[in-house]
Parts: sequence; structure tokens; C-alpha cells
Amino acid sequence: MRCTNVLGTRYSFRNKQDLPKSRPLIIVTNHQSMYDIPPIIWYMRKFHPKFVSKIELGKGIPSVSYNLRHGGSALIDRKDPKQSIAELQKLAKYIEETNRSAVIFPEGTRSRNGVPKPFRTTGLKVMLKNAPSALIVPVSINNSWKLLRYGKFPMGLGSHLTFDVHPPMENKGNADELIAQIEKQIVSGVNTH
Repeated sequence: MRCTNVLGTRYSFRNKQDLPKSRPLIIVTNHQSMYDIPPIIWYMRKFHPKFVSKIELGKGIPSVSYNLRHGGSALIDRKDPKQSIAELQKLAKYIEETNRSAVIFPEGTRSRNGVPKPFRTTGLKVMLKNAPSALIVPVSINNSWKLLRYGKFPMGLGSHLTFDVHPPMENKGNADELIAQIEKQIVSGVNTH
């Protein structure tokens, strides 16, 4: 994060919620770029966030791949639904037992222009079912896509990345209705201009 400050990048992480450390959290957020992840790791560090990540990231990226493989994150193969569901169940049970947090990007892939993509609900449903005591924490991310608008080089200059933590929701009731409510909350905090 600090390296991107050289490019004039600023980070604002706004969290007015009093999130408990005594129960698991499922952090649900939109996805704009790989620069969404370090601020979540840093600003939510006291909740020990683990990520739902595509399996390809488990190889070839120094430090990141090792951490994903050995740090408790779920590496899912998008071409193998059975493997994906088993990994998500394992992660959800882990946070349920340890009162840690899991971060999931239900769009499935990053939005390259900041406009949120429709949520894919299967992964989130698996997490909700297997971590029944988890509190759901919706987060809206803005402007991280601007760092990569031209690809990895040159990187965008002067971006102000914002992360807004919304009021948490209880994991209760109809899963489809709850997910629709979570999606609406996240999308309402995303600027699409």
C-alpha cells in the first residue's frame, strides 16, 4: 500500500461499526482490482481475514501464493464446483470454530470499470450455511480499478481508494433474500462514475 502512495494513491477505510472479535465474520465486498486486498488485510487485521481466491493464485506469486496456500484461505477451482464447495465449507467451518473472518467477492471476478457485476450466490450461500453464527459485514470499495485502468503499466496516478464498512447483518432468514439485501447495500455505496 505504501509503495502506491508514490503514485499519489490515497486510502480511506471508513469503519464506524463496532465489530465483535468474539464471533466469526463474513466480509462481503465488491471487487475492482488486486489492490482491494491489502487494505482489507491491514485495516481488518484484528479479525484475521482469510480469502476466497481462485486456485491459480496459489502458484507463482512470491509471498502471496504461499500465504494463500498455508494461511487458511480457500483456493477454489472455478471449473470444478465440487472442489469449490468443499473448500468453501472448510473455510466456513474454520472461521466458525476460531472466530476469525472470511472475505468473499461474490461478483466472482473483478469489475474493470468500477461498475458492480451481479452477485453469484452459490459460494456465499455455502459460507452462510456452514458458519451459522457469523455476522455478515458488507463493504463497498471505490476507485481501486483506477490503479489498473491501463493495465499493470503504467499504473493510474492520484487515485483515492475508499472502503466503506456498512452496518453488519445477522445470518438469519431466507438466504436468497439476505444475499439480495447484502448486494443492494454494497452496490448503494459504489460510485459508478
